[in-house]
Amino acid sequence: MSLKLHGFPLSTCTRRVAVVAKEKNVPYELVVVDLLKGEQKSAAFLAKQPFGQVPYIDDEGFELFESRAISRYIATKWADQGTPLIPADLKAQSLFEQAASIEQNDFDIFASGYCAEKVFNPRKGIPTNEERAAWLLKTLEAKLDVYDQILGKQKYLAGNVRPLTSFAYHILIMAVCARRLQEITLADLFHLPYGALLIQLGQDLFSPRPNVSRLVAAQMLSSGLIVDWIVSNFKVVE
Repeated sequence: MSLKLHGFPLSTCTRRVAVVAKEKNVPYELVVVDLLKGEQKSAAFLAKQPFGQVPYIDDEGFELFESRAISRYIATKWADQGTPLIPADLKAQSLFEQAASIEQNDFDIFASGYCAEKVFNPRKGIPTNEERAAWLLKTLEAKLDVYDQILGKQKYLAGNVRPLTSFAYHILIMAVCARRLQEITLADLFHLPYGALLIQLGQDLFSPRPNVSRLVAAQMLSSGLIVDWIVSNFKVVE
């Protein structure tokens, strides 16, 4: 019985889990929860995920929601296959957790908020709050300036000890070109869904920052291939 991923192909959080499963070579079935039809608010779904959000997984009867928790579960349960995504060494693991915390608190909050204003709210019939969108983008740029400062002093976001880079563009290059570093972590992959969506929205926040973009091929900056790559790897079960 394979892992069942209950989510929606256009959901960034569903994609986050799908990318991790791919890195770990974990087969799964995507059981589509149609957000456009409001299926995530049905009584049956709320019994599994009380907040009415995607995704959640069912691993032979074990159910878990929240994409980062699911990602850690997959990376830990299948630690011996695919790409190692959580360091075993205490200090390296602590640096990974630091990098993952940076992604969640200094990248995702602002990137997801901006994308909500520009993409998700209009799909719900909610007009874009341009003032808030501008503030979110400006704040995200300031956060990335700090990223750039950190990367000016050390090779990777989590230091020089292990390759723990944490930018969507780096992952874009790896995914689209099928390249792999010696080691990547969940902190890298967590940036991917919203990083890719920002690219699609025409927001090149990365290349003006040399330390952020030093590992990125310039010709990939406007590529939308990663979105097709993610969706094409979904095994859909209606």
